[in-house]
Amino acid sequence: MAYPEHDIDAEGLRPHEAGSPRNLSEETAVEESKKGSSTPDDADHPGKKSEPPMSLLHECVFIATICSAQFTTQAGLTQALGILDAIGASFGVANPGVLSWFIAGYSLTVGTFILVAGRIGDLFGHKRLFVLGLLWFALWSLVAGLSAYSGYHLFIFARVMQGLGPAAAIPNALALLGVTYPPGLRKNMAFALFGACAPGGGVFGFVFGGLFELAWWPWAFWSFAIALFLLAGFSALVIPTHGASPDQAKPLREKLQMLDISGAVTGVLALVLFNFAWNQGPAYGWDKPYIGVCLVLGVIFAVAFFFVESRYAMAPLVPFKVFTGDISFVVGCIACGWASFGIWVYYTSQFVEVLRGASPLLLAAYICPVTVSGAFASVATGFLLHHVRPAWVMTFSLTCFMVGIILVATTPVGQIYWAQLFVAMLVIPFGMDTSFPAATVIFSNAVKREHQGMGAALVATVVNYSISLGLGFAGTIEVNVNNGGKTPADVLHGYRSAWYFGIGLSGLGIVLSLIFVAKGYWQDSRAKRSSEEAR
Repeated sequence: MAYPEHDIDAEGLRPHEAGSPRNLSEETAVEESKKGSSTPDDADHPGKKSEPPMSLLHECVFIATICSAQFTTQAGLTQALGILDAIGASFGVANPGVLSWFIAGYSLTVGTFILVAGRIGDLFGHKRLFVLGLLWFALWSLVAGLSAYSGYHLFIFARVMQGLGPAAAIPNALALLGVTYPPGLRKNMAFALFGACAPGGGVFGFVFGGLFELAWWPWAFWSFAIALFLLAGFSALVIPTHGASPDQAKPLREKLQMLDISGAVTGVLALVLFNFAWNQGPAYGWDKPYIGVCLVLGVIFAVAFFFVESRYAMAPLVPFKVFTGDISFVVGCIACGWASFGIWVYYTSQFVEVLRGASPLLLAAYICPVTVSGAFASVATGFLLHHVRPAWVMTFSLTCFMVGIILVATTPVGQIYWAQLFVAMLVIPFGMDTSFPAATVIFSNAVKREHQGMGAALVATVVNYSISLGLGFAGTIEVNVNNGGKTPADVLHGYRSAWYFGIGLSGLGIVLSLIFVAKGYWQDSRAKRSSEEAR
């Protein structure tokens, strides 16, 4: 397996490690000019131009704009989480299963539609989909605020639709970074900075949700909508337009065939129905027939998706042939880690507000250390990925997820903040900001060039879908052990049971990551023996 530090050319030099960013079309053009010949890609696109390097100022603004996709995605998650009880009270909702939908509905669509949106971006332009995603995000943030005049059903629907915006922005933001930067330290740092925005965005959502809740909670969503509209316009001006790829130049009929509509329909239905059942069960009871029907239909559509993608799709959304052992380990580790994180952030917020009686603003103050810790973790990750096996980075990430959730699961209600909660706030960002970059690098090293965009989208899909599904699993455990939440002790028992489940998930992830590490060393040893025998 190749690692970032081994990305060297024939002369033993790392390509463009300290140079200005270039897009891949420029890199190809340079290589072909050395050969003195044109490629089929050039023949298909005679008008394609190489772009000049960005200035340092333009590059900084470009990266900041791209990273805003991650920042606003996490802010969209936590803007409702910090004021969850206030929103529920305005609608007359106290059922924890229903309240969890205010969060899970958003994560559901973010995780479900990323792959589809990534494919659309591949065919119709990543910049275009990025800007449209921000506009859609803004529109449904506006509707979420307006739902205060209607009811919680409209709010949940708006949250579900809101998630389609980040689903479009995230994969196309990653793709824009991918086509701008060649392999090397600079690219690793760009992806690390992208991941670093997660904690900051989360704290931003908590802080401004709490501030606007002092006036009226819908203003948290209306102000967010205004900011997103402005960001969309700014993005259209700042992000450079790259030359059209071969797929983007194809006729509309061929593009529609490459969208893999049958795979998209079966895959989306499988993810939505399965997730809906697990998040609806805790709210309304598993004895409701429609919940069991949705669960069974979700499994059926998942099987149908597998057959469509593996046997019939001309351009599958998920080409299962690329699922090597390495990719399977990555998917498993990411799913376990981020499902445990979803449980951590939801139940920690509830613990602080419900049992410790903190206000939304005090909750934001409790959580704000993650911004500092996350920034440090992201910078360290950028360098680590250049010198350490990504599998080891993944193991470290899962360990941080586990330690962070153990700290809050064992915290007494009346304990001082600085004893365990503060330490958890410092540890958990290392799980977030090391797992995502490590997963993208592992995937990039394991698959061919034509599957690079799909890899980043798949990682983002697993991250966001796991948050939503993990909440469904944990919510089912909570409502079945908390005796109806009649006393604070019952409520605490339900929270801790959910946390213990999250500990188990992160522990499973650690086991998988260690197997992955051992597998890498074994492959290296076998390759070395084969090389020695060949001599």
